[in-house]
Amino acid sequence: MESDMTERPGTGTLYVVSTPIGNMGDFSFRAVDVLRSVSTILAEDTRHTRHLLDRYEIATPLQSYHEHNEAKMTPGLVARLAAGESLALVSDAGTPLLSDPGGRLVRAATEAGVTVSPIPGASAMLAALVASGLELDRFTFFGFLTRSGPDRRATLDEITTSRHTAVLYESPNRLVDTLAELEQRGAGERAAVVAREMTKQFEEVRRGTVRALRTYYEDRQPRGEIVLIIGAAPAIAASEADVRERVIALRAAGASARDAAAAVAAELGVSKKLAYRFAQDVSPEGAGE
Repeated sequence: MESDMTERPGTGTLYVVSTPIGNMGDFSFRAVDVLRSVSTILAEDTRHTRHLLDRYEIATPLQSYHEHNEAKMTPGLVARLAAGESLALVSDAGTPLLSDPGGRLVRAATEAGVTVSPIPGASAMLAALVASGLELDRFTFFGFLTRSGPDRRATLDEITTSRHTAVLYESPNRLVDTLAELEQRGAGERAAVVAREMTKQFEEVRRGTVRALRTYYEDRQPRGEIVLIIGAAPAIAASEADVRERVIALRAAGASARDAAAAVAAELGVSKKLAYRFAQDVSPEGAGE
């Protein structure tokens, strides 16, 4: 049975409130007003958030809400919202849900017909992107990579072949290893940016290639919170023979002419018209001949 996604009158509002990522001045008047008006503020670390609230003379009660208790607490919080209370969700720093807990509560609230209202503000990801100097027409946010295993390898492969900018969060202790792994996959000459401690006293945006940044940070242990940005992979100058070979392989695997053409055009950076011409000339039955 499908959920009723319509917002219901009489319910409270769940505010998703961005907080400063370093500079305490990056906190909006609207955010302060909202945090003063709700019945409870849900925070990852109440001790950390208390410093922010004291700075802005916000006396609203705090309640701990983090990855270890969100499954247990979410039903009760949604019940409070449905009964008319308004709550605010904050993370330790920046915009909630970007590599922070809160997604479970937002999904449950929307499914219950509760209004979810974002209060925009600081984001380390966006701050780093706009200072990077790289192309931003399209980008993919990968969050924190897993430390090891097939998921990490698959993600690094995806970043290496991506035709648009990739952005991820990384710890200072793993930055060099991640850059080295990208270099081993052939991305050593790709444009890259390490944005460190955004908005804080020792903010640093260092630009270079993946290889150059790996070399630099091998000799200088980075500190603080890091956003790593990798520029897009260069377009591949595919020949007609390359296009035909790839189309044949996809048709042999059972893809339709249209699907094979679309996949090859995206993969090799050629026109769909050219790929479709080859796809029409090859039938699935004759593709393996």
